[in-house]
Amino acid sequence: MKDDVVTIGLRARTGRVIAVVLGGPIDSPQVISKFEIKLADPKVPATSQPYHEVMDLPWAESQLAVRKSAAAIEAIARKTLAGLIKELQSHGLKVYGAGIVGARDRDLARIGNYHIRAHAAEGLLFRRVLDLAADANGLKRRTFPDRDLDQIATTELGLQSAILKRKLNDLGRLLDAPWRADEKQAATAAWLVLHRR
Repeated sequence: MKDDVVTIGLRARTGRVIAVVLGGPIDSPQVISKFEIKLADPKVPATSQPYHEVMDLPWAESQLAVRKSAAAIEAIARKTLAGLIKELQSHGLKVYGAGIVGARDRDLARIGNYHIRAHAAEGLLFRRVLDLAADANGLKRRTFPDRDLDQIATTELGLQSAILKRKLNDLGRLLDAPWRADEKQAATAAWLVLHRR
């Protein structure tokens, strides 16, 4: 693998995304950069928690009511990812693809509690806009359910869970804080995409 090829790991959160860029050898990648990206427009408060804004509406109506906010969030994600790719390319790096970690697709209509459903819907929305942004920017993309990521990683990377955890901890040793679970999940997703190259 060439040293100038990198992958981007994105951990979706409501209103933001944790990004980790990895490069280097497949068996021992290195973090090129890490940061947090805001996906909400401060001028449009509904973009930070769009389903909370309409959670008292019946589910079908709330889905219609968030369309404008969802489109704004998607535009922010697409533009931000395009800017990141351009920045990496300006340093002579080739972005191969993106690994996205977030909520698993599920039938939200089955969630009876409006507040819990709003949180679940936002988790899904913010992950989906990253999927769409990666596609719009021509990246090879893999999407991983957050709860299954460790099992997928140990299987595909051929590492025992304890060794994977140690390697992920080691990745963050030379970086400025934070290096939390979110950053580690983003790094894992980037590594899985790098590994599939």
